[in-house]
Formats: sequence, C-alpha cells, structure tokens
Amino acid sequence: MAKTIFITGTSRGFGRIWAEAFLRRGDNVVAAVRNPETLAELNQEFSSNLLVLKLDVTDRIGSFEAIETAKNHFGSIDVLINNAGFGHVGAVEELNEDDVRAQFETNVLGSLWMIQAVLPIMRAQNSGRIIQLSSALGLNTVPLMGLYSATKFAVEGLTETLASEVSGFGIQVTIVEPSGFATDFFGNNSLAVSTTVAAYDTIRKGFYDHAADQDSGDPDATATAILSLVDAENPPLRLLLGKNTFTWTQHTYAERLKTWESWQDISVAAHG
Repeated sequence: MAKTIFITGTSRGFGRIWAEAFLRRGDNVVAAVRNPETLAELNQEFSSNLLVLKLDVTDRIGSFEAIETAKNHFGSIDVLINNAGFGHVGAVEELNEDDVRAQFETNVLGSLWMIQAVLPIMRAQNSGRIIQLSSALGLNTVPLMGLYSATKFAVEGLTETLASEVSGFGIQVTIVEPSGFATDFFGNNSLAVSTTVAAYDTIRKGFYDHAADQDSGDPDATATAILSLVDAENPPLRLLLGKNTFTWTQHTYAERLKTWESWQDISVAAHG
C-alpha cells in the first residue's frame, strides 16, 4: 500500500532525492520547502500524489499548520522525515550569537516543532515512523564544525529519548547519520561561515584541504537505503550512511571507552 511521507527540506540534496524516490514508487509525498518554485517541475510530473507546502521549519505555528494541511489532504501521515537543516563552518571562538541562534533554530528547534506537530496524528493512528536526519558529526567531531556538531548532538539526544517515549504508541524512530556525500552541503545556500580569526587559518586550510580530498558518497545511492528503512518491520534506532561512518565512529567510541576505563578509579572514588 502507498504510504504518505512528509519530508522537510526538499528543494535539493537528500530531501529532493528521497522525495523523488518515494514518488516514483507510488507513495504520496508532502514536500515542505521554503521556496515552492524549486519543485515546480516535480509538482507538474506528480500532481496527483505530491503536495508541495511552503514552510520555514523555524516557524512553530507554521509547522503545525503544515502537518494539519497534509493530514487533511492525504488522510494520514505515515512517515515524517526531518531533513531540513544547514551547516556552519567556524571555530568556537569565531561564533557570534546570530550564528548560534540560527543553527539551533533550524537544526534543533525546527525538528522539534515538526515532531510535536505530527505526534498527535501518529498516536491517534497507533502507527507512524519518524526519521530524523543527523550526521556522522552527531557522533564524532572535527575542528571548525563545532556549532553544527552541537546541533546534531542535541538532535541525537532528543530523538533517542523520543524513541523510548513513543514506542508504546506504535511509533518507530530512527536517526540517520550520513558522512560525506557529494551534495551541495558546502554550497552557498547550505553552509554559513563565520567571520574568521587569523589564529585559526592553519586549521582552516587543513579542514578545506581534507574536504576537497574526501571520497564523497553518491547521494543518489542513499535512496535505496531510505526506502528500505521506511519499509523495515523493525527499523534500527540509528542508521549510518556511507562506507567510512562505522569505522570513524568505532574509533571515536573506542577512544572514549579507553579514557573512561583509565579514569575509572577516580570516577568510582567520587561516589563517596
């Protein structure tokens, strides 16, 4: 049976790719986007099973209205994919208040408003899937991406808690954690950059050199993974995307465990 999939951030990148994949197999898609004109061609091709909604996810009232519109249009919402977000490059010292608020408003609060809006519908259905886009940088860190990682670490904690709260209502939750893919993440519309402090120029050069040399994944190849995830009877709490994500994260957690173990005597002694 066709599912109704609500996806935020569908103008380009993963959101656009996944929306097209669901449409081409016959699902209903609600594509939430700040500029509906970016989906004009897709809307013409799939006029019967695509609903394009103008939405800025930082608008809490607008998020609730969009979910209600989608429910009224298709009769149900089977899957919410929280994909909207953007990146930020800047050393911790370089971040200004506007940088920080903008990242958290979109990447964290935008996801939260959508989740809060859809939950009453899914609880009433006694079914639903919430797929939250995080990042490998929600599990690991690199210099200059601290603010972005902070939002993804926050999303990880929020979503993992959500999963434990809603499992009794027939709602399944998955956090998706991609590593480097050849999307326009580093494009002008997807990435904010702090005003620089010269002291970090060497680190900055290393960051961009590494990004340029990275063996980026094919974003189109992720569509099969997302379709499989949506169809899985027992989806995982976390799904890593990309060939290097597991190895990187395995190393990160091995180092953490090694440190915690080496300080275990001090940790236990602190108990009193």
